[in-house]
Amino acid sequence: MSARPCSKVACSEQAVATLTYVYADSMAVLGPLSVRHEPHSYDLCAKHAERLAPPKGWSVIRHVIAGDPGN
Repeated sequence: MSARPCSKVACSEQAVATLTYVYADSMAVLGPLSVRHEPHSYDLCAKHAERLAPPKGWSVIRHVIAGDPGN
């Protein structure tokens, strides 16, 4: 998998997570970096993934990798 940049404007860090919005369920899903870039998702660096704040009234599901010492 080749490195991809964070989707946030002016951020030059490498992405480590992928964010997808499920509009029908008012939900944001944040998980490990996807294998390839998906056109309707956002790749985020560690800082932006940690600071993720969903739209008001939405819920967030954070998928973590079992055994990852950072979790």
